Amino acid sequence: MSDAAEPDMQTLMENADPAFEDVLSCVFCIQDHETRTYLSLLDRPGSTVEELADALDRDRSNVNRSLSTLLEAGLVERERRLLDSGGFVYQYTAVPLPEAKELLHDSLDAWAETVHDVIESFDGE
Repeated sequence: MSDAAEPDMQTLMENADPAFEDVLSCVFCIQDHETRTYLSLLDRPGSTVEELADALDRDRSNVNRSLSTLLEAGLVERERRLLDSGGFVYQYTAVPLPEAKELLHDSLDAWAETVHDVIESFDGE
């Protein structure tokens, strides 16, 4: 995967053996760095933004934006943990891979149904 924009559907369809990361990026319209953040969280459940930024060698603000996008997509869950010293920190966990796969299937099926409806409703005018 490159750091360019997410793969588009045509590019994905032309690839006989697409990578899971490319499918994830395409179906959820997320960028490669967001996909890497999700995959990193699979190995590091309960990570904070700072821990992820260190693991991914990225700026904390960029990781925070990636996490917001992943939260919106339903790929990440966030839990607030109180600190002994006062205050709190958010910990992030990727949804389990089987659940993410189900989300992928559901999104792709909904898109395919929409495309089939467009094809069927076209009358040539």
